[in-house]
Amino acid sequence: MFLGAAAKPIDKKLINLVEEITAQNPHLSVLAAHEFRYSLHQTPVEISIQEPREFNVLEEFIIRAGIEFSPPPTEDELASILGLDPIFVRSTAANLQRLETLSATSPITVTNQGRTFYSQGSVPQPAYPVEIYAVSDALEGKLIFSTEPWDDVSLNLPDLADFIKIARKINDIPALSIEKIQKCIQLSGLDFHVPELGKIVTHCKVLAPAQIIWKSISLFVICDAVTQKLRIEIRSGKQISASASQRMEVLQGKGKIPYLALCQLSDEAVKEREATLNYKNTQIESRLEKLTPTALKLGDGEITPTFREILNSAKRQIIIYSPCLSQDIINNEFVTLLQKLTNDGVRVLIAYGISPADVIEKLRSLKTPHCLSSVQVFCLADSHVKEVIVDQETYFCGFYDWVSSGGEYLPQGESVYKVTAPQQVEEAYQFLVARYQNHAQTQWGIALENRDLQLAVESLSVWGFLGMQNIALREIKKSNWLELLPEWLNIVITDLNSKNLLNDSIASALSLLNQLSGEETFMESLQQGWRKTIKTIAYYQPETALNLLSNEVWADFVRLNIAQEDDSPGKFIIPQNLPHQKKQSVSRSGVKSKNCRK
Repeated sequence: MFLGAAAKPIDKKLINLVEEITAQNPHLSVLAAHEFRYSLHQTPVEISIQEPREFNVLEEFIIRAGIEFSPPPTEDELASILGLDPIFVRSTAANLQRLETLSATSPITVTNQGRTFYSQGSVPQPAYPVEIYAVSDALEGKLIFSTEPWDDVSLNLPDLADFIKIARKINDIPALSIEKIQKCIQLSGLDFHVPELGKIVTHCKVLAPAQIIWKSISLFVICDAVTQKLRIEIRSGKQISASASQRMEVLQGKGKIPYLALCQLSDEAVKEREATLNYKNTQIESRLEKLTPTALKLGDGEITPTFREILNSAKRQIIIYSPCLSQDIINNEFVTLLQKLTNDGVRVLIAYGISPADVIEKLRSLKTPHCLSSVQVFCLADSHVKEVIVDQETYFCGFYDWVSSGGEYLPQGESVYKVTAPQQVEEAYQFLVARYQNHAQTQWGIALENRDLQLAVESLSVWGFLGMQNIALREIKKSNWLELLPEWLNIVITDLNSKNLLNDSIASALSLLNQLSGEETFMESLQQGWRKTIKTIAYYQPETALNLLSNEVWADFVRLNIAQEDDSPGKFIIPQNLPHQKKQSVSRSGVKSKNCRK
């Protein structure tokens, strides 16, 4: 649907990054991408730093005398009391006065600051200077401090300021408060100002006029098919600059982004933008047209109650696709319902276009009674139609936001259809499965290229939900990414708990044990995963579990400390898994005898 990167005004150096962005986010189209330079102002400054030290013995006696004696003594009187030459006491007192610990009066008078220092057991030393550099970044809206000057690199790139108005005014450093400078130094990651350690920046002065230096950035014009919005994204390398991108959004809202001059957008790219903003998934639309003559159209008042009723009736599986998930509907009531369903063994898969991060986190925090993830959630932004399939028996489709209506319960006049005809439900199910399978395969390829463990686990979870554990295991073996085996076992255990025993896949996974040394960093989680897996199988089918533990496999179990040396396959699978009244003794041949009670 979208033009390729080569057909757009995209700098050659950015083509690979553009392709990576669109591969990870199929709903995004990068219309243009260019490199620019923009100016920074670097100013050498000198900061003064004051640090404390512990009192010496004489300083402590002088301050204690000023606090505890009534009336406080003079310097000469204290010298007489201590049996010291008055010159030592006067010299030490004069130093404390310079540090504003004592007032310049007689008798000895401790200042409020001095009392604070005394309670802390320290006294400030005279401030010392440090030369650093202040870099004013108008695009980022930041003042950055650095111990070393930034390189003034010659960049043969267009100046962003020639297209977009960026304030040329630099921070007037002498006019900044010391509190502002202290905060900027901390945000710059420098350890010159650490109040909790008594280390304080007390002053900052400019040493020389500011020097202009240049920095390169990449600017991307991105069209989002889900939100139907155009935005500008600023990046430094692959890293998105949030503050600079927000600045572009503000300027865009004011109509101050000259797209044609800035991005050199071709007629084809402009047409693509218009087509994208009116994006409709033609495959889904055609399916809806076929469904509407025979499907049950729900009225406004029927939609939410029917949706809740069908969800409550789920016994095995729920698949949901919604372009947007909101906090108003993914509330405590909805989450509680999902938790109840998953506790009863129902598996839930939710794909979405956009959503607040806390909503996704709330869904992913749901666990099965065995502490495994009970709801699989992932981003798949390629449709504006909402779809729900329950137990492969009931299919909802339409435009009403039953999952993300933003809390609006007034009639919307939206079209929602309920389908129960087996053939039509199966067609819808296979269509969604194909989309999810394609998504999992794409994400796996990206995860494999970047060795992204989290992205790989997402693909495995989708395959597991779709009953494609064999595909997940095949990809693990093919890539020799054995670190993922514990994650694969967690997914498999969910199926085993629903009595769906995957003997061939389990046997194939067991065959990989001989490739492990036992020193791998993931060994502990793998040990736990295999113990749970085999014992879960034994709970339902002891003979199957025993047959899986062949001599070769059992030797690997012992070698990798999954089982103890004094264990036997029979002892390993039976004692903790069968209900007490149904425990059975199992022989290697698979013959079982019941322990009967009379």
